[in-house]
Amino acid sequence: MRILNIKPRQGLLPGSPASSVEGKFLNGGLFEMTVHYSDPSATVDMMETRFEKMRKQITLEQGTLLPNQQRKIVEDQFVIRTQSFHREPVRGVFLLIAWTEMEDLLRKSKEAKFSLIYRNDNYKMELAKKSAE
Repeated sequence: MRILNIKPRQGLLPGSPASSVEGKFLNGGLFEMTVHYSDPSATVDMMETRFEKMRKQITLEQGTLLPNQQRKIVEDQFVIRTQSFHREPVRGVFLLIAWTEMEDLLRKSKEAKFSLIYRNDNYKMELAKKSAE
């Protein structure tokens, strides 16, 4: 497996609100693409607004997103909250949007990011079978 991550040294990708793009390849075939959205200059509320806007846009274009997972972990004065929604229009093909918020209780700071993930497990299995032959 190869993972290709494209991101600028600082800031966002040119002409995009995304901070990086990541592709996962198996035997030369792309089976997963992730677009990461983070902005150190944005507040958590601003990032949450961007996340909700993206989630609504995906729902309009692709159909209803179902709640996938929600978690809150508190450890060593850090709070990590995650929330994700997904759509599986065809078995094995996923569209997922995931929110992560990190809070440092000691320093009283917060930051947030989210990612949009497209994964085709059917194609991944097909690529794995070809390599086994």
